[in-house]
Amino acid sequence: MSEFLPFFRRLSAVARGVTLGAAVPDADNKAGAGGFDPVTELDRGAERALRAAIEAAFPEDGIEGEEYGLVRPEARRRWLLDPVDGTRALICGLPSWTTLVALLEDGDPVAGFIDAPALGELMIGLPGSTTLNGEAARVSGCLRLAEARLSSTDPYLFEGQEADAFERVRRAARLTRFGYDALAYARLAAGHLDLVIENKLHRHDWAALVPVVRGAGGVIGDWQGGSDFEPGSVVAAATPALFEQAVALLSR
Repeated sequence: MSEFLPFFRRLSAVARGVTLGAAVPDADNKAGAGGFDPVTELDRGAERALRAAIEAAFPEDGIEGEEYGLVRPEARRRWLLDPVDGTRALICGLPSWTTLVALLEDGDPVAGFIDAPALGELMIGLPGSTTLNGEAARVSGCLRLAEARLSSTDPYLFEGQEADAFERVRRAARLTRFGYDALAYARLAAGHLDLVIENKLHRHDWAALVPVVRGAGGVIGDWQGGSDFEPGSVVAAATPALFEQAVALLSR
């Protein structure tokens, strides 16, 4: 997988060429009258640029993106793109938005990156290693939920039993911070957070997170302790012990 490192860096530069420093255009609402799911021309432009770069380098690979769907679904290798994760942060002038790219083989995310252009941070995850701007990144090693720094994007995304489950973990953790989208997983991989819990994630949201967290020595799975991410409920933890404690409360 290390042979993809230069290409990951190139993809980061390609997307940054569209998004970084650009004036933020008005957002369209993909959700219609029933809610608010913003998308801007920066989202679309970054995905078009990423797709063009991948098509030129790997014309037989599949490509799936949040804005433009899937091509070559039969391909064994697929690139999964979220050109701007955290569009709400982007349109509010906050620096926590990221670009997510994952490389899947036979459906499994084996490598990927979380790029935070406004912060100048590129975190690349490969089997057995994760780097932040070229330097090795490692999780904190936190073993106890009572000492854990917890994060989630938005507490209002949890409803009913899921809200109750998250609240059990939140009360047991040392502290909780909200609002960082995929950047929270990069912070976990760098040792600054210990636990991230989310729900309602789509494949383009979680695929790049898996190799980044695992490459830094962390654990990432679903709320039942397995690896079925498709329902969209994700737990990432610095250690297996911390993961098990969180899952025990979430699945109770």
